[in-house]
Order: sequence, then C-alpha cells, then structure tokens
Amino acid sequence: MKIPKRLQPLVDDGLIDDVIRRLKSGKEADVFIVRCGDEIRCAKVYKEAEKRNFKQAVHYQEGRKVRNSRDARAMSKGSKFGRQQQEEAWQNTEVDALYLLAKAGVRVPQPDICLDGVLLMELITDEEGLVAPRLSDVILTPEQARADHALMMNYAVRMLCAGLVHGDLSEFNVLMDKDGPVIIDLPQVVDAAANNHAKSMFERDIGNLAEYYGQFAPELRDSQYAKEIWALYQEGNLTPDSVLSGRFSETLKRADVGSVLEEIQAAGEEHQRRMMARNAEE
Repeated sequence: MKIPKRLQPLVDDGLIDDVIRRLKSGKEADVFIVRCGDEIRCAKVYKEAEKRNFKQAVHYQEGRKVRNSRDARAMSKGSKFGRQQQEEAWQNTEVDALYLLAKAGVRVPQPDICLDGVLLMELITDEEGLVAPRLSDVILTPEQARADHALMMNYAVRMLCAGLVHGDLSEFNVLMDKDGPVIIDLPQVVDAAANNHAKSMFERDIGNLAEYYGQFAPELRDSQYAKEIWALYQEGNLTPDSVLSGRFSETLKRADVGSVLEEIQAAGEEHQRRMMARNAEE
C-alpha cells in the first residue's frame, strides 16, 4: 500500500521496512500493520488533538505530572509550544503505562519506540498468527467468561496497585490471543491518586466488563468488584494478590447524638476540674 505521510520518516530512518495494511482507524489513532526486518509489528499513528474524537480529554489529563514548570505554564496558556508539549505528554503517557503495567504483571503489548507521534509496538496475534480479535468479537462459554473476568479483575487490581486507572476499558479495548485477554489503548490512562475522576472512571471500566462478560455468565452483572476493589485501595489494603469476592457491604454509621453530647459534657467537666485544681494550687 502507499506509505502514509506520518509513517514515511520511520521508513526513511529504516525503522519500518514495509507498510502492509491499515488495521483500524480509531477515535484517537490510526493503526497499521508494518514489517520491521523479520518482525511484523503494528504502528499506532496518533491523531492530532483537533482531529481526535476523545470526549472530555481534560478529565483524563487532570493530575498528570509535567516535566517542569515551563512546560506546565505553556500548556495552561495553550500556546503553540504548550499544545506541542501536551501532545507529546498524551503520547508518552501510553508508552510509560505499557512499560509500567507489563512490569506489574498486566498483559499489554510490548512497546518498541515512540517517535514523531508514532508508536511502534508488538502486534498481538492468535494461534494461527493472524491479528487477534477484539473481546467484543469473541463468543465465550460461561466457564470461559468467569475465568477471563476473574483474570481481568486481577489486571484491574494490578493496574490500581501501580497507581493507574485505564479510563476507557471495555470489550473494545481488549484483544484475545491464545493465552487470553490483552489490554490495549492506554493514552488516556489516569493517575488514581491525583485525578478526581479516577473513582468514577474505575467504576465505569469495571461495569463495562461486568456487562460484557455477564452476557455469558449473568451473575457477573450483579457483582460489586468496583466498590470492593476501590474500598481496599482507599484503605491501603489492596495488593496484587488480593482475594476478591465480588461482594461489598457499605456500612453507614449514623452519628449517636447522645454519645457526642455526653463526650462534650465530660470534656467540659474535666476542664472545670482542672481549672479548680489550678486555682487551688495558686
């Protein structure tokens, strides 16, 4: 096929030997299958900000660390340099997340290099070497659905332990190879501790998975993994090997007004006793 303009510099530099075909066109990037020497990889070409169709991107960028104060000021002002830095940050976020999550034990594509808005990375394939299907295109048995859902919950836990929330996780951002699910598309990943929307995004991610796997194992639709996992995270008790039940009980403690008044009265009486004792000493 004709080499896309954005891929030409990588071809000129010898990083890509041939562009085989377009794999998909998404809301934030176009993906191509390419040949790099003897390896078949995929090249993710990020769309420019004005061409992306990623809603409320500002919510995802909240809390992200910026290299220095100069970049932060430029990005906040929306200058040409600032927009350029914001684009680089959006792209580098995915690369950083891929390395971090792989180290955390989450199955993601192996990145190669990110250059000029193009990410070269591993092409996920099935048993026959063909492009792996998306989870949305796979029919599962109830047993497979339960097993894969449990694995995805563990991946969600490991992501959260690494400080990240996917933010756009669904059956459309998971590939299925011979070893099971592989999570993809991470430029919008959010900082779990610094982003005020992290909890709601996490609940949406887990809800999407429960709804999809629930088609094959209906009981998963009523599970409460999101609340259970987030509660453990907030309490500081979440670990990569946390055992989950899918159940969660919210204990709402109502204020005991009588006890509070008794404590206030006791404190007042104690204060009076101390004042009387001090006056007696004087």
